Amino acid sequence: RLLCARVIKRFIMHSKKCGFIVEHDFIMATYLADKVVVYEGTPGVDCTAGPPEALLSGMNKFLNQLDITFRRDPENYRPRINKADSQKDSEQKRAGTFFYMDE
Repeated sequence: RLLCARVIKRFIMHSKKCGFIVEHDFIMATYLADKVVVYEGTPGVDCTAGPPEALLSGMNKFLNQLDITFRRDPENYRPRINKADSQKDSEQKRAGTFFYMDE
């Protein structure tokens, strides 16, 4: 997956074009994105797309909606979901940092 993401990212950057990629794999999405569009509302009923925003602020907004916090694994840098109500989860929610780019 990451090899595929590298090829896509390299192609977009070398062609000096903008790419719009819809990706459901969290690792690929965070690797490929420099901006994200966050949708708000009720799925299948009423939904509004927000403006493109930076990866960090967009992921924080998205994960806040889901009430989930992520951290980066220090060994392989992959995003990991914190256990609900764990110490790390509680600390991040209090600080408003649902998503970390680096650790």
